[in-house]
Amino acid sequence: MPNFTATPRRPHAGVMSEHTVFTAGERAASQHPAATRQAHDRMLSDKRLRSRFIQPASGARVHVIESGEGAPLLLLHGNNTSSLSHVPFMSHLAGVRAINLDRPGYGLSDPSPLLPLRETAVRFVDEAADALGLDSFALAGASIGGTLALWYTLARPRRVRRLALLGASPLLPGSRAPAPIRAIVTPVLGELVSRVLPPNEKMVVRFMRAMGESETIVRYPDLLTSLAAAGRDPLAIRANLQELRAIATPLGFRRSMRLRPEEMRRVHVPTLLVWGDRDPVGSADVGKAVARLMPDARLELLPAGHVPSLGHPERVGELLSEFVEVLA
Repeated sequence: MPNFTATPRRPHAGVMSEHTVFTAGERAASQHPAATRQAHDRMLSDKRLRSRFIQPASGARVHVIESGEGAPLLLLHGNNTSSLSHVPFMSHLAGVRAINLDRPGYGLSDPSPLLPLRETAVRFVDEAADALGLDSFALAGASIGGTLALWYTLARPRRVRRLALLGASPLLPGSRAPAPIRAIVTPVLGELVSRVLPPNEKMVVRFMRAMGESETIVRYPDLLTSLAAAGRDPLAIRANLQELRAIATPLGFRRSMRLRPEEMRRVHVPTLLVWGDRDPVGSADVGKAVARLMPDARLELLPAGHVPSLGHPERVGELLSEFVEVLA
């Protein structure tokens, strides 16, 4: 595979941190609204976090948040969010070079074609890893990011050295689509709600209640603000709707998109499942069944909903560190 390196960027005063490597002009070119960029400014003021763009072969720039040194770990976020959702546990990683990718159209990344979803996800991770100069790496995904990580691992088993799923991944055997997701993909209703009721912090908390995380999300006011801003970002809205409609209908997850048990049995890389015991996408029993299907999987159940890293950032950081740093 070709080896692409990140394009150097000049720091822009007042943006994020001393490690920021993109300019005001580049930020304007990304087309994301000011509220989205300001949310990143607030959350990335921590000097331990490094923010930059990389330039994959496709030409659409990918925004990256990095921290630490050691074995490389690529992180893929879920829907309705961005790589900012992983910031709470990044400070608890040790011996790991965490590389947190904004997927196309989300966060500060440029939009690019998302469909067909499975093939495009594999190409996205391939190109991002090439641009970062990584031949092999650990890969972790939250929610649908875990689904993308599984698809990639099945397609590139020699490149993924360890796999971690944070929260129940949509399309796993036994998983189910919560009511808010089914509402979002309902024709007309999804667009109507986004136009008439643009998300604010209170609406995000209500949505997170359905995901079992209303009490945890309020601990992170800057993250809450960023989620509300993402819900008003036309690029993120478009990417989100395309992805969700590709995997779900008003009746639930599409059968044609589901991961089959025989596919799970082909995932031979060591796998860590960090699962909330009240995850609405998949119960604890679903997590146990998935772990049994996989040849080398370990399940860690935490008292949490769909996003265990919100309530347990230290524990998630510790689990990932122990799991990944052996590769260094």
